[in-house]
Amino acid sequence: MNVVTAADIARAVAGSIRTAATSLRPDVLGAIRSAGLREPSERAREVLGQLVDNAAIAERDGVPLCQDTGTVWVWVELGQDSGLEGDLQAAIDGAVAYAFREHALRMSVVIDALLDRTNTGDNTPAFVEISQRPGAGATVHVMLKGGGSDNASAMAMLDPSSGVEGVARFVLDTVSAKATGACPPLVVGVGVGGTFDSVGKLAKKALLRPLGIPAVSSALGALEEHLLADINALGIGPAGLGGATTALGVRILTAPCHIAALPVAVNLGCSAMRSVTVEVPPHD
Repeated sequence: MNVVTAADIARAVAGSIRTAATSLRPDVLGAIRSAGLREPSERAREVLGQLVDNAAIAERDGVPLCQDTGTVWVWVELGQDSGLEGDLQAAIDGAVAYAFREHALRMSVVIDALLDRTNTGDNTPAFVEISQRPGAGATVHVMLKGGGSDNASAMAMLDPSSGVEGVARFVLDTVSAKATGACPPLVVGVGVGGTFDSVGKLAKKALLRPLGIPAVSSALGALEEHLLADINALGIGPAGLGGATTALGVRILTAPCHIAALPVAVNLGCSAMRSVTVEVPPHD
């Protein structure tokens, strides 16, 4: 069996952190530009233009898109035909510490959420998830998630009778209450299904699907478009200053669940939507 080493994954993570911190995802940048052409509010158009300018400056000068360079979430999809060699958490933590020091990114992680809120000083630990996929090698997803957008997350265990309408209402209520603090225009990640502990991961993984890439089914695609229209009709607008561009897209991931449950979670991606996906080849 071929192997993927923790060191190879760590190198991919280190490079992805710099890219994510300083380069706005191309699909998001394109969506902001397009929104600026459609936006009826002059003030909102000005904000969208400033976001485009900010992205250009960050790219040109190699500086962060946002001062909150966030926590580091890493999802490793390991090919089922490959083995993993090495201590993955330790290797990724080393990569995070190196990248944040090397590129002078803000350290934002505390030792303990409740008992010791001293900064760890190197932005570790990273929040690492590993799963399997078909084939060999590994697919590594890296997301930098700021406090404002993660603080705007929400989840609920709905009654199954709530159905699609109940899920849509929960998403709309969450965005209505929390969008302003999450730096819109947003990418709205929605997870439906699984269990209490897994539905939040679905919502975050949903943010990885680029804007412009369709949903896995026409029914989900229609729901995403319906929610996007309803969210933008709220009038919150870019930076919460009003307008028709509160969100750039809605992304939904679903999963099986218990017959008595309907878990739903919302994870908002801010206007500085920072994620990178890298393929890591195996060694023989």
